[in-house]
Amino acid sequence: MMIEELWHSMMSSSWRAFFGVGGIFVYMGLILVTAMYRIKKGDHLDH
Repeated sequence: MMIEELWHSMMSSSWRAFFGVGGIFVYMGLILVTAMYRIKKGDHLDH
């Protein structure tokens, strides 16, 4: 799976790559949380 591959690469790479991949995980989490919030709030129905 892609996330497992990113995690493995993050653990065996330089500190810059570690923080870069960590940033990717944070960004993906932010996207998911924002999407769930908008779905629950009903903003997607205003089109």
